[in-house]
Amino acid sequence: MVSIARRSQLVTVGILAAIVIVLVLLVITVVSVFQERIAFQPQGPPYPVVTDAQRVDYSAADGQPLFAYVVGTPSENRGLLIAFHGNADLAAFQIDWAEEIFRRTGVAVMAAEYRGYAGLSGKPTYAGSQLDADAAYFFARKNLHVPAGRLAFFGHSLGSAVAAELAARHPPSVLILQSPFTSARDMARILIGRRPSSFTWNLVSRIHYDTIELVKSLAVPVSVAHGGNDRLIPVKMGRDVFEAAKEKGEWLLVPSASHNDVSLRGGEGYWSWMAHSLSLRPETAILK
Repeated sequence: MVSIARRSQLVTVGILAAIVIVLVLLVITVVSVFQERIAFQPQGPPYPVVTDAQRVDYSAADGQPLFAYVVGTPSENRGLLIAFHGNADLAAFQIDWAEEIFRRTGVAVMAAEYRGYAGLSGKPTYAGSQLDADAAYFFARKNLHVPAGRLAFFGHSLGSAVAAELAARHPPSVLILQSPFTSARDMARILIGRRPSSFTWNLVSRIHYDTIELVKSLAVPVSVAHGGNDRLIPVKMGRDVFEAAKEKGEWLLVPSASHNDVSLRGGEGYWSWMAHSLSLRPETAILK
């Protein structure tokens, strides 16, 4: 028979084990809930009023209402660049940039918005970003009447991962990334000071962006621009993404730029990089 003392020890061990399990589950729950709040940081109102770009409304496959701003006339222009902004940005803030691209290259731009941003309903999530990107792509194909070979994708920061994933599902003519990170797992290392093990990452992560792995197999030219003074996403990540690309496009380093001012600091060099990046695929080049 088990002695009273032994039984007491077993009960104590059981209680401690239960506490540990509860704490682990609590940590997993907290990480699971808050990781997407870190990844997606939509600004609150008031939102910019846009009068110099056409707003187009559409819906994702799950019924989520979405919209984008379009500069140019995609069905008549040389092509269309679908742009995805960063985690704390808005599509409205891309209008001036889009107008400059259109003025210099004749390529129309569609600045897509995410769910939960700019007054849209819904909660931004990793899975939601995939649905939102697909919705923008299908709207461009079916409603703006742009052939697949005349589409290019652009992404800045978080948007670079969204654009890369979309490119893996629906190959564009070119993929243009600005201030990209290699993977969500690598970004976690910056936040917590160490790279999570595969077991831990697979256990707790709900965000699986892995741009560096995607570009290794993408059969489209991949161009990358990065700021040398980027304190959010190290320039090494941008360089690593470019070097990993199966088909390399154009690399641009803007030494004086930080995370959000690459186009401003890059000046004419930036716009030349953009124009050349849009013309890299001879058989389907947007700029001919």
